[in-house]
Amino acid sequence: MVRPYAVTRGRTGTAGQSFDLIAQITAQVPAGVEPPVGPEQAEILDLCRAGPLSVAEIAAEVDLPLGVVRVLLGDLLDASCIRVGRPVPPALLPDEQILREVINGLRAL
Repeated sequence: MVRPYAVTRGRTGTAGQSFDLIAQITAQVPAGVEPPVGPEQAEILDLCRAGPLSVAEIAAEVDLPLGVVRVLLGDLLDASCIRVGRPVPPALLPDEQILREVINGLRAL
């Protein structure tokens, strides 16, 4: 077993990049090309090649603490190996009243 601080080389954060728990991560490494990453990052890339996963799902799948996964994802983003789908800010979501009216309208059909 490798200690989490050894996996991140003692780093506890990324340079200016924070990953939301529900941000969707997708691998964007061309097939046949091996990026210069460690074994933990390679495992993350393998998981994300099948389809987008949230940061929380990745942490659960690789069985590493969330902080460690965020540092590893920051490294992958810096190497242009992943694409991050940001969650929609709550201010841009539709109003709850509009959604209720849509649901009621659908029920009326």
